[in-house]
Amino acid sequence: MQKDGEENPLSSNFGAKIKIQIFGQSHSELLGVVIDGLEANQEIDIHGINAFLQRRRGGLNAFSTKRAEADVPKIVSGIVDGKTCGAPLCAVFENADACSADYERLRFIPRPSHADYNAFVKYGGANDIRGGGHFSGRLTLPLCFAGAVCKQLLSRRHIHIGAHIRQIGGICDAPYNPVNLRVHDLSYAGFPVNDAAAGEEMIEAMTAIAKAGDSIGGIIECAVLGLPQGMGEPMFDGLENRISAAVFSIPAVKGIEFGAGFSAAGMRGSEHNDEYFIEDGRISCKTNNSGGIAGGISTGMPLIFRVVVKPTPSIFKEQNSVNIKTMEEVKLQISGRHDPCIVPRAVPCVEAAAAIAIIDLL
Repeated sequence: MQKDGEENPLSSNFGAKIKIQIFGQSHSELLGVVIDGLEANQEIDIHGINAFLQRRRGGLNAFSTKRAEADVPKIVSGIVDGKTCGAPLCAVFENADACSADYERLRFIPRPSHADYNAFVKYGGANDIRGGGHFSGRLTLPLCFAGAVCKQLLSRRHIHIGAHIRQIGGICDAPYNPVNLRVHDLSYAGFPVNDAAAGEEMIEAMTAIAKAGDSIGGIIECAVLGLPQGMGEPMFDGLENRISAAVFSIPAVKGIEFGAGFSAAGMRGSEHNDEYFIEDGRISCKTNNSGGIAGGISTGMPLIFRVVVKPTPSIFKEQNSVNIKTMEEVKLQISGRHDPCIVPRAVPCVEAAAAIAIIDLL
């Protein structure tokens, strides 16, 4: 628990050269982001940013929250005549469809697998319980704004980032080709999967889960193409380190793996090692079990990682909890508007986190 006089860590900040600060709560009047360190005179495509933000927007189908926010940014500073001007870029979003009354009865009854109880202890009961406050997935909106800006700047350096739904429950999509992945493989016109039939199964499963009042988790696979060889640092500033730190800002993420990941535990070195060869005067690898990273530094192969997203903790089934005030065990059945599956809306969030980490290292 934070004591009087203790310094509050700057946990809502990320980056050394490109500094990102996210502020606001799920039900505060506004939330937003400040991006400091951007080079001046860089053109920013606001229409492209809005299109990216719409990918994480809720209220659009049967397997997402019914909270219908416009999610349109208001640029407060940092852009003049469509270009960065050297000042910090600040964008804010309005919370216009918040229903705070849904949370009043939960003030002293923590929701299982949410941050409610931990935040109550840490902040002495001063935490904002409404919609999860600063711990809410709503905070991925300004994260995605920052990521969309970074993705645009990276694409001008021929660095491209994309992600798809690798798995929802037991339904799997076709994975990325770790060696021969191409830029056009990273773009999706609709539901972000490589196998349309698998996507239809996923949608049916999520819709059924929503009707049952339950939730389900999954896996997102992300790839980065065009990274120069030799990018990243050893020890604490390796590519895996910085990407992981940014990705874990997404509240639902519970795990991450690069390349072969945890399956490497069952492989021999002769199977896992990425052997070198020369093609057209360029050194490359025959396989990519390292996921494009060795020693924290880019190898020139596609950078590929996967992220585990937990089932939405807000479900409509009755659960066991406690009353913090009376110290009694209670039954809890929540109401409100919640995603039965966070995975589809988290896909752009993972791309955004990767873009933020990579541009800072560049």
